[in-house]
Amino acid sequence: MEEIQMIATFPKISEEDLDEFKKCADQALELVRQEGGSLQYDWFLSDDKTRCVVQERYVDSNAVLEHLGNVGGVLPRLAELGGGLEVDVLGDPSAAVRDAVSQRVRAFHPRLAGR
Repeated sequence: MEEIQMIATFPKISEEDLDEFKKCADQALELVRQEGGSLQYDWFLSDDKTRCVVQERYVDSNAVLEHLGNVGGVLPRLAELGGGLEVDVLGDPSAAVRDAVSQRVRAFHPRLAGR
């Protein structure tokens, strides 16, 4: 079992879209609360409220796939409101996860070392 981490960035939230973006983020958080394999799902908004970073941790690749299935309905709208979506994946995800996220991934970062 290999933990997978992701850093998702919504790079450009306009002032007029901020309230709806926050509502969609709340929807995503409610969906994630139902997931058994989600270890962390924290949203951070920049001081100027134009950029959002989400730190995500999952017990394994299966949990990532479950997550993608859960938030699949709200994710396109978040990306639209957030000026796109860039994802960095940390760890060694399965081929299924790589295929599922490859269009949005900025980079994969396999584990080099750690404790």
